[in-house]
Amino acid sequence: MSADAAFLLTPEPPTSGPLVSLGDLAWDVLAKPDTLLQAGGDTTGRLELSGGGSAANLAVWARRLGQPSTFVGKIGHDTFGELAVAALRDEDVTPEVIVSPVHRTGVILALIDGRGQRAMLTGQGADWELLPAELPGAVIAGARHLHLTAWSLFRDPPRAAALEAARIAHAAGVTLSLDPGSFQMIGQLGRGQFLQIVDDIPFDLIFPNADEARAMSGQDTPEAALDWFRERYPQALVVLKMDEHGALLEGPSCPRSHVSATRDRLQDATGAGDAFGGAFLAHLLQHGGLQRGDPVTAARCAAQVGGWVVSRFGARPPADADLLARLAPFMKTEALLATPFAEARR
Repeated sequence: MSADAAFLLTPEPPTSGPLVSLGDLAWDVLAKPDTLLQAGGDTTGRLELSGGGSAANLAVWARRLGQPSTFVGKIGHDTFGELAVAALRDEDVTPEVIVSPVHRTGVILALIDGRGQRAMLTGQGADWELLPAELPGAVIAGARHLHLTAWSLFRDPPRAAALEAARIAHAAGVTLSLDPGSFQMIGQLGRGQFLQIVDDIPFDLIFPNADEARAMSGQDTPEAALDWFRERYPQALVVLKMDEHGALLEGPSCPRSHVSATRDRLQDATGAGDAFGGAFLAHLLQHGGLQRGDPVTAARCAAQVGGWVVSRFGARPPADADLLARLAPFMKTEALLATPFAEARR
């Protein structure tokens, strides 16, 4: 079947319904030592506990910017799971979670160095055990947009569940985005196997960072990597995140464009990519969707959010007046007032 014929058989994308983010929900342990850790030694530092997981973080940030959001995933029957779900509810994200009586809720250790860069150790908890039969099919089919992260693809389960969710969404005409997740995990799985899995996902938008783009494409520069993505996935809008160098984006109806990063001082990079993705999708979905929205303006909005996040500690810092001022040129005031951001105005 030709690409044109396949397009004709695809239902018209819905214009209502929530953003559904499927995948990892965990409890984050953030640790930023004051000095280098030494074997057998002790030091002081900053520690913080919070809800986390890439898919959950993205849902939170989309909701903070006014987009109704639902998270789909799996937790353990334990205190960390209860806390992680409560944190979603506090952000007005609808949790569609399966509770496992066997597996514990995942825990992620984020070690942050003096420059603000993070390395993560991810415990494989209940979120890695999601099965296709556990999916809320009606919720996915009724979504405005489905977001997946590659953390749901690196092993099976939960790979089969993620692929089934993509199939349900595509059949219902729901647009789909993908975050490649981790350059190190791509390398551990093997580039060829990872690409074989990704090639079977009918995504409309992909959010690689520079390291993930290099791992997937084998290209050394962002420009060359973007060329590779556009050739391999011509149907998709590619948003290549480059940290302090901003973002490169190009798609079927979006000429190649560069969006500058902010000049915020890096304190902690944890969750910045998720915040960028959530803000990007919120702006795009509220301004016409993938078909009629403006990806460049969405990326400028997302860059403001990402810059604000890296200058704070943690993936979901409390909103403040600075963030609201940054968002004012991009977002509808009534949308922001309908979210937990309203508290920051009081």
